[in-house]
Amino acid sequence: MSSLRVVAALLERDGLLFAARRSPERREGGLWELPGGKVEAGESDQEALSRELREELGVEVEVGAFVAESTHAYAHGTVTLVGYRCRLVAGEPVLRDHDASRWLSTRSIHEVDWAPADLPLLAAWGA
Repeated sequence: MSSLRVVAALLERDGLLFAARRSPERREGGLWELPGGKVEAGESDQEALSRELREELGVEVEVGAFVAESTHAYAHGTVTLVGYRCRLVAGEPVLRDHDASRWLSTRSIHEVDWAPADLPLLAAWGA
């Protein structure tokens, strides 16, 4: 069983948090997640997060403070998810790896079905 380090963006705007739904054909398809991805060898968390958001959503972000970390054992392996507050610097999110997105308030955050590893990060964010 593999172990992955994954970074996630708590991308905020006007008190709302950006969430994206994994496309049905992808692993954990249909679940909502904070955008981000795998940390490659030689990358810092911040570099990986900036790169992943550029690739996945076509945006430039400023990576801010660490929020929380969670580890979850999925059927395909263990994921350690590390969340950071992020702010959009350029662009608007364009979905490339997801099939839906929403800006959620703390009241509406639990209206979607989240990937299990993301839940501790949402709790630390204040949801």
